[in-house]
Amino acid sequence: MRDAESAIRERYRLVSPLLNERQRRRFAASEARTFGRGGIAAAARACALSEMTVRNGLAELDEAEPLAVDRVRAPGAGRPSAIEGDPKLLEDLRALVDDDARGDPERVLTWTSKSLRNLADELAALGHSAGKDLVGRLLKTKLDFSLQGARKTLEGKQHPDRDAQFRHINETVAAAIKAGQPAISIDTKKKELIGEFKNAGREWHPAGKAPRVNTYDFPSMAKGKAIPYGVYDIGADKGFVSVGIDHDTAQFSVAAIGAWWEQFGRERYSAATSLTITADCGASNGNRTRLWKTELQALADQTALQIQVCHFPPGTSKWNKIEHRLFSFISKNWRGQPLVSYEVVISLIAATKTRAGLEVYARLDENAYPDKIQVTDQQLAAVNLHRHDFHGEWNYTIKPTPK
Repeated sequence: MRDAESAIRERYRLVSPLLNERQRRRFAASEARTFGRGGIAAAARACALSEMTVRNGLAELDEAEPLAVDRVRAPGAGRPSAIEGDPKLLEDLRALVDDDARGDPERVLTWTSKSLRNLADELAALGHSAGKDLVGRLLKTKLDFSLQGARKTLEGKQHPDRDAQFRHINETVAAAIKAGQPAISIDTKKKELIGEFKNAGREWHPAGKAPRVNTYDFPSMAKGKAIPYGVYDIGADKGFVSVGIDHDTAQFSVAAIGAWWEQFGRERYSAATSLTITADCGASNGNRTRLWKTELQALADQTALQIQVCHFPPGTSKWNKIEHRLFSFISKNWRGQPLVSYEVVISLIAATKTRAGLEVYARLDENAYPDKIQVTDQQLAAVNLHRHDFHGEWNYTIKPTPK
């Protein structure tokens, strides 16, 4: 079946430059008819047409009196786009999703919790004629929204206050940035083996000169491991990555935050009195990790900053801004490149840039961070922690120790 579809695709590629609109439609229809069962879908995929277009072509093939040869729609003809015919449509759609959107530059997320059908119904109440398919296309192509929300809700049980926590994060971060205070998104990127290992993706190389890597990815064959811990400055669109070589612990996490503050944050936010952090609920910076809180207390005492932390609800780590504003670009920058040494890792991370202005600094942290450090009840009680009224287990502020 796939071979037959590939054959249709190749035939269409060869003749499509010579065909007008009607001829392309009828070519796909004739291929669908000879294909047999599933032919319409296969022809549509192979010719990059909609299934409805192929069905229309089949109907034309069966017409007793075919249309005149000269009746072909000119390029650019047809009914105007929905936006041209209804100039206020896009503006009203933007207003509808704004209440539930989490976007740049002062918001942490970009998603909408309203379904396409509900959005279409609300547009209809405003006097617009737009179906759910059109709403989806406009969100994706005109407003730069994606289907992240739908994918995340299918991963597991959704916490009843998930959306409310998202709003709390947005409001907290927006208030911090508006006040000129630093707000950062933090997380650990996927650990990488150092050595001649295959890295996902492809890059341009001279013919026959692709890098040679190990057949197997056994950890025992690695020269070491790289643990990239990222700090993304939300307001400034700047990244900082501390690459560890030992363990991903709370000490390592807070050390990375402290290094960012000393090297960039202190100068960038010279009048800062607080630091807002958005983080996942688990791993080294988890909301239940005792060592995370005691290390943050040490950082608060060292910097004299009130450290405000907002955790994303369980199962929503991919909403963290750092994932799609820093880590995704690092992965693109080193795609297909074997990470043969720590120097290569640091260089590839530091070379990551975007046209929007993202810049990244990378450093190697060669310190040892022992795991399984026990924090006693007495040590935890000494943390000057103030839980917020809304979900204090997710949202809290650690203030410097009173003197």
